[in-house]
Amino acid sequence: MAQNNSTKKILGVAFALCIVCSVIVSTAAVALRPLQMLNQELDRKTNILNVANLYESGMDVEAAFGKVTPRVVNLETGEYSAQHDPETWDGFEARRDPAASRTLSGERDPAGLTRVENYVTVYLVGDPDDPEQIILPIRGQGLWGLMRGFLSVEGDGNTIVGITYYEHAETPGLGAEVNNPRWQAQWEGKQVFDEAGDLTPAIRVAKGSASNEHEVDGLSGATLTSNGVTNMLQFWLSPEGFGEYLAKFRSGVSQGQAESADVELEAQGA
Repeated sequence: MAQNNSTKKILGVAFALCIVCSVIVSTAAVALRPLQMLNQELDRKTNILNVANLYESGMDVEAAFGKVTPRVVNLETGEYSAQHDPETWDGFEARRDPAASRTLSGERDPAGLTRVENYVTVYLVGDPDDPEQIILPIRGQGLWGLMRGFLSVEGDGNTIVGITYYEHAETPGLGAEVNNPRWQAQWEGKQVFDEAGDLTPAIRVAKGSASNEHEVDGLSGATLTSNGVTNMLQFWLSPEGFGEYLAKFRSGVSQGQAESADVELEAQGA
């Protein structure tokens, strides 16, 4: 009996148990990885449909997503790019690659991103050459960490349809109210840019109650989160982000229309 309770035997049994458990956990992780990726993709599509006011509980998400066309945009030029596949391109991961991203600092980085990718996938609702909505991925620092979400803008490149966040670490009941449907509903119809026509976004979260078409009510008791939302929109809707891209829609000529016009002129010249 003394030999069965020896330290050597106890450690041996414990070590063997750890090995068996590790193998089981590792095997389960590998086996479940495809399902996890499928659920992540379904969640992404659900959030995109939700911000476009196209999501209904119980709907076939894959079927509904057939109305949405992903396109990769070059942030520097505001043009679509065929360099990357929009179905697989992950700009968030690309920000880690110095060759596929750029460094931000000071006034050029109000959202606290440090680095931003050069190419980003956007999502077009309806005819991709003349979309009803343009869905833009947005992110920036909140009070406790990075906030990631989507902003949907009408085809005019200026009128907001909706905003949603699918990842954040804000305080429940305070900053986490960014996901409150009542607060999100305030964004519908707000204008990103003012009548000056420049590329500087005017949209912001107010310190208190909204007073014009470029403001939404501030989050009570969550000033830093409110500032974080304003800062990320100031970045992503500026020339550093999607400013050049949205300017093409604001001019009244979508990229698809412009490309068609170029082809027609070339044909006439020939």
